[in-house]
Amino acid sequence: MTDRELFETYRKDIYLLCYYMLQHVSDAEDICQETFVKAFQIDRCTIEKMKPWLIRIAVNLCKNQLERSKRGKLKELKLFLLQTMHLSEPAETVFERIEGDRQLERWLQALPVKIRAVMTLRYINDLPLAEVAEVLDIPLGTVKSRLNKGLQLAKKHLNTETKMVMKGGECLE
Repeated sequence: MTDRELFETYRKDIYLLCYYMLQHVSDAEDICQETFVKAFQIDRCTIEKMKPWLIRIAVNLCKNQLERSKRGKLKELKLFLLQTMHLSEPAETVFERIEGDRQLERWLQALPVKIRAVMTLRYINDLPLAEVAEVLDIPLGTVKSRLNKGLQLAKKHLNTETKMVMKGGECLE
């Protein structure tokens, strides 16, 4: 596979991973680019599974970026969702999707980095659990544990939001 084919095949997956890990457009673009630069410099003949290998590079670079920056609050995405929306969609559908994506981003941002990495790889990048373990270089049991913790936090978050919407048994819409 040529460098160009590698980039064209996996760039969207790597960018989305970087974005959901870092929650910052320019950082995600930089790390995505750095991932491919590193991949281009390595002899890939011995790499059997290209996607998990690239994702492992990206996750490690994202972790390094998060450690370096020690951000408390990460900036929100501005234009990415607008760039990806289809112009043929009704405005209401587009708005609902954007709002849902923003809620997901805020929730992911609040997660600890280790849990965020597992949740992002599993649900955003749609990797099987075994590949998540391989990418993060952790045991499958640890992946399952972190995924379970992430799902518990999601349930708690949803319950909190539901209680905030409910007032005296009536739903505020």
